[in-house]
Amino acid sequence: MSELTVDEAFLTLYADLAREGPGASADLGWALSVAGTPAQARICDAGCGSGADTLTLAKERPQARIDAVDKVAQFVAAAQKRVAPFGDRVQVRQGDMAALNGPYDLIWCAGAIYFIGITQALNAWRPALAQGGRVAFSEPCMLPRPSQAARDFWSAEYPQITDMAGIRDRVAQAGYRVLGENLQIGAAWENYYLPMERRIASLRPGANPALAAALDTAEAEIARWRAAPSEIAYALMVVAPE
Repeated sequence: MSELTVDEAFLTLYADLAREGPGASADLGWALSVAGTPAQARICDAGCGSGADTLTLAKERPQARIDAVDKVAQFVAAAQKRVAPFGDRVQVRQGDMAALNGPYDLIWCAGAIYFIGITQALNAWRPALAQGGRVAFSEPCMLPRPSQAARDFWSAEYPQITDMAGIRDRVAQAGYRVLGENLQIGAAWENYYLPMERRIASLRPGANPALAAALDTAEAEIARWRAAPSEIAYALMVVAPE
């Protein structure tokens, strides 16, 4: 295998994986229900990655028009391929998820809002929401009385993590109210990490130093999760402007 850059090694690891972060179709269905997203909604999947949730959105709302956006060309191409059977009603483009046009009845953002910041993203998305529009997003959340293993996981992955109260506070700072909240623990993370483990094993033979380093980093992350799987959570939030 020829030498890879760090970025190329990262993209090699994630190539052919179904998703780039924790998630489950049932959680997205819950969010659509809490948000009251209508059958013929216009929906945006912000930070769509390779399109796992874009695909679920298209199935859950078969009459909706769906836009999906991600900054990574490889992920955009993969998402476009996955949603091609849905035709023109599902569009995937490369772009900045902080600069949405709308109007959208729902902006869905799974595990990517932290790239912008909750308050900053909600402020940026407000003009892109239709009347009565909602935002649903997932964000790392520290559970009460965390073990040292849980602290170790988040200190390595997301040092700025807060608890649920901190997430609610950042939502309120943007002038939004919480319509519903849930926790993603266990299955959503298995959906992410178990396929990644198989991908790592398939890439090990012949991995060059850059790729081997990326695989080592991913394995270490999975090991930290396995040390406290019942304590590692995303908060799934459905919010609306006041």
